[in-house]
Amino acid sequence: MEKEKRRRIIANDHMKGIICIMLAALGFAFMTFFVRISGDLPTMQKAFFRNLVAVFVALFVLLGTEEKFHIKKESYGDIFFRCLFGTSGVIANFYAIDRLDIADANMLNKLSPFFAIIMSIPILKEVPRKMDVICTIIAFIGAAFIIRPGDSLYSVPALIGLYGGFGAGMAYVFVRRLGKKGERTPVIVFCFSAFSCLVLLPFLLLDFQPMTTCQFLCLIMAGVSATLGQFGITSAYKFAPAKEISVFDYMQVVFAAFIGMFFLDEFPAPASILGYVIIIGVAVFRWYFNLKTARD
Repeated sequence: MEKEKRRRIIANDHMKGIICIMLAALGFAFMTFFVRISGDLPTMQKAFFRNLVAVFVALFVLLGTEEKFHIKKESYGDIFFRCLFGTSGVIANFYAIDRLDIADANMLNKLSPFFAIIMSIPILKEVPRKMDVICTIIAFIGAAFIIRPGDSLYSVPALIGLYGGFGAGMAYVFVRRLGKKGERTPVIVFCFSAFSCLVLLPFLLLDFQPMTTCQFLCLIMAGVSATLGQFGITSAYKFAPAKEISVFDYMQVVFAAFIGMFFLDEFPAPASILGYVIIIGVAVFRWYFNLKTARD
């Protein structure tokens, strides 16, 4: 009876994790949509407002805790690099969103798990399995169909978008190190968001473009959507291990593609669709392989 009860709890938590990660995917997809429809505003200005909302949400959460803003000394370096790579990754991602189909920009950003595998070798001293290496190589072949290096006018924004995926992957590596050290999620979110706003503030002041009420609301909604994404994905991994639910994060690309088609009249090129199929396919295979290995 006890074993059956525990099985039901695990299954329930697994479902909660899937729901949270799907909500996160929807949040990040709408973030790209609101960033796009905010119009011809500087990338730095858009990125600033994307993080501003998260600062206040994380601040509110931290003020309700006993530890408040306490950070362990051994975490300072990891928090700095999480903020540095996360901020540069967001800027690159926003640059790509303004110049590519939003589905393409999302897909390039979703290469972050594969970059995390690569960078976990020198940073976390984690040696990937042969299957992880093969999956990473295939994923980058899929990315080549999206970047289309033969088209120079298209590939420059795509390469910058690719760096956005790298920055996010590096940030996840340092988040993992911080998690092992016991740092709290609201602290990590607050530090990243506050750091990003401080870095972006000078650019905002030097090149601020007046906004209409509609543009301002779009950027606020981008921030709300991004905050939903950040807290959603963090909550998801509390309910279930990443290896069991991370594949559902790729629904962000599907959501973004449908949003682009219905609201922006964006239809992905055949080469991009092939790239999506390759990357999502290898992600699903890797997820299934990891589950099967764990059960065996």
